[in-house]
Amino acid sequence: MTMDRTMASWAMGWVSRRTAPTTVRLAARWLELRSIGLAPEHFSLAEGCRAALAVGVPLAIAVSFGRAALGWAVFAAFWTCLCDAPGPDRLRRRLLLLFVVCGTLVTLAGAWGASAGAMAGMIIGPALVFLSIVGGSRVAWSGPLGTLLAVVGVVAVGFPRPLDNALFQAGAFSAGSAWAYLLINALWRLDPAAPLRQLADAVTARLLDMSGDLATIGDSRHRDEQWHSEHAAHRRAVRLSIERLRGLIAPYARDPGVTAPLLRLLDTAETIFGALIALDQAFIDHIGPAPQRVATARAVRVALLAWRSSMRAGEAGRKTRHRAVKRLRRTEGRLSDNLCIGCVRAIAQALDAFDAHPTDLPIITRTADLATAPATGWRQACRQALRQSAGLMAVYYTAIVFRLGYPYWAAMAVVVVLQGGARVTWTRCLERILGSLLGGCIALLVLHVATAPAVLAGLAIGLAGTAVSLRSVNYTVFVAFLTMLFILVTELLQPGAGIASARMLDNVIGSIAALLAVLLLWPDFGASPTERIRSGIAANHAYVAAVEAARPIGEIEAARRAAGLASTEAEVALHDLGTTVRRFHVSSEDRASIAALRRLAGDAAIAWHRRLAAAKAPPEESC
Repeated sequence: MTMDRTMASWAMGWVSRRTAPTTVRLAARWLELRSIGLAPEHFSLAEGCRAALAVGVPLAIAVSFGRAALGWAVFAAFWTCLCDAPGPDRLRRRLLLLFVVCGTLVTLAGAWGASAGAMAGMIIGPALVFLSIVGGSRVAWSGPLGTLLAVVGVVAVGFPRPLDNALFQAGAFSAGSAWAYLLINALWRLDPAAPLRQLADAVTARLLDMSGDLATIGDSRHRDEQWHSEHAAHRRAVRLSIERLRGLIAPYARDPGVTAPLLRLLDTAETIFGALIALDQAFIDHIGPAPQRVATARAVRVALLAWRSSMRAGEAGRKTRHRAVKRLRRTEGRLSDNLCIGCVRAIAQALDAFDAHPTDLPIITRTADLATAPATGWRQACRQALRQSAGLMAVYYTAIVFRLGYPYWAAMAVVVVLQGGARVTWTRCLERILGSLLGGCIALLVLHVATAPAVLAGLAIGLAGTAVSLRSVNYTVFVAFLTMLFILVTELLQPGAGIASARMLDNVIGSIAALLAVLLLWPDFGASPTERIRSGIAANHAYVAAVEAARPIGEIEAARRAAGLASTEAEVALHDLGTTVRRFHVSSEDRASIAALRRLAGDAAIAWHRRLAAAKAPPEESC
């Protein structure tokens, strides 16, 4: 009992003197509305340190021997680290082995084939890209495999060599990638489930942000009472974090020991999120006494803190959750508003059931589509490959006309920027250009003050590790570090004039070529904002109907999820960088429709939790 009160007192005090959420998560909420990813939960220091070692060994050898061709071992090791996407060990080993073998063959084919002349390079480069993209799309959970093989192909074409030298180049690639493979899978193995735990922690962090902001409102006005540019930011952030975790669980579907606890976490998070949506709408509409709303929000936050701290505590964590449930039951007994009672009761029941067997969970998590890999249609893969091939040919022609010194950098930009429809490519194009300019300018400054090979090599090793650590956090930041890495390594192994400026220019050219390719060949702009709003309204009406019809909880949660996703897509469509002009002129009708989407979801959540409050309350446990 004393420990219980101490925990509650500490947590309540922490809430009362709570500061705003971290700057990073605030920035993430602003950026994700504009289709720009900022996911600090993807940061991995361990992967970065391992990548630094993977790159450092071949780089030291290449610098010591002064052989530029050994640079292929350096970048092969780096690309292999990038190819190591989250997943179970058996999947990662299979994909990395494919990259080592296929990458070696692609390096040989590109370098030797391009040695026949400029026209041969213009043919072999697009052909390798086409085969890499289409081939990668046929591999289950391939991640970046196809894209990285295409990158290897265009870089190999940029270094045409006769057969003997091409074999040496391919051998260097094979050695570097095999070394990284050995390091990743044998010498420095990391917990394959660590990325899942990071995303799970991000879900609870965003739920804490939402409950904390509600707890600080008091009886003042909720900023979402009127539509504004960041409308429903917390609902959107929580939904996106849940979906990121759900998507990452899928490759682990055959390992129930890993997935079962996370499926339970997802189910609990969905229930807590539903209660917070209802409470959020209550603050917006001033439903119920303000002191009870605030008390409910604080109680939810205290429970979330306890739940989060209990995740890795084993049996002690179970006891912590048990105490949190008892505190919620006592809070429920002090409330009179039926909505607040329903919210507290729902969360108490969810935490109480957190340790239940997976088969006792609602249908939304038991039947989530986790078992099968997402299939990329043959036609879609061919179109994507043809777009990239066409953009690549345009870059090669530009390189010949303007005599670009490093055309393979522009070719790489085409491959990595053109990763979807027009909206995605436009955003990625801007991020690539910005990251290249930022990284290039910093690299210029570095090269002015540091010229010793040992210093440049040390910086390159650090940049490689940092780039891998940040690869999934934010694309612009990743490109900035990637640009610096390529410039410094090129300066070390192939010194020349204007390397940094060439890198910046080539990335701009390649990014623009990718954008033109996606706009001219089978342009896919996706649904218009108006269409997405209509879809969102329909999905939210379906959620309301499921609640009014008293459908099973699994169906209601599935409907709430669909409504949240549709609402998020509609909001992003109005604000992302693909609609830059439109978002400065959002019509009053669109504003009203977006606000109506979120209100429908809030009203449905309120109705369901009021119904839960009307049910017979569970007996309060002695404490």
